[in-house]
Amino acid sequence: MEHSLTDLPYTMDGTAAHMTQSTFEYRCGLHHLGYLNNFNRLNKGSAFERLSLETIILIAPAGDICKAASQVWNHTFFWRSMEQNGGGIPDGELADAINRKWGSFDEFKKAFQTIAVGNHSSGWTWLVKRADGSLDIDNMSEEGTPLTTTDKPLLCIDISEHTHYPEYRKMRTKFVETFLNKLANWDFAAKNFA
Repeated sequence: MEHSLTDLPYTMDGTAAHMTQSTFEYRCGLHHLGYLNNFNRLNKGSAFERLSLETIILIAPAGDICKAASQVWNHTFFWRSMEQNGGGIPDGELADAINRKWGSFDEFKKAFQTIAVGNHSSGWTWLVKRADGSLDIDNMSEEGTPLTTTDKPLLCIDISEHTHYPEYRKMRTKFVETFLNKLANWDFAAKNFA
């Protein structure tokens, strides 16, 4: 089975005030597609050919197929972690869990920003739900994904330089701040939390 890109839940120009269409075209239409094409090439004829990305990530031995599957899955999750007119403050059970862990949403944002900016590799920063129901923030490398842990991913940001450089140059802090204030899809995160 050949895997394909999942449609974005918004148009590529839908977040243009914060991430331009040309950045999306590069990141999704070239970069993400490149990972997908590499994955399909590696996976063709393998023992994992008919399996979902999630299953491959969980059962494939460490190596090229698993790494490529993780990159495809992570990017798809990142696109869903954003929305046109996103940001704001989550509500309901997710908001309660954030307040229990960090005391307030503002304190959560400070912690998330500090941890994301401190990830000096090309990689991901994840808001995750631990097995005990508590929340935490984790940095992972390019192929790192919470799927290989006991954590449940809720929301993520790709903090690799090529994600933010066209709009934010070396201002990674501003990119993370904008993601939280203007792009984060809290409804998506809340559904993952539930």
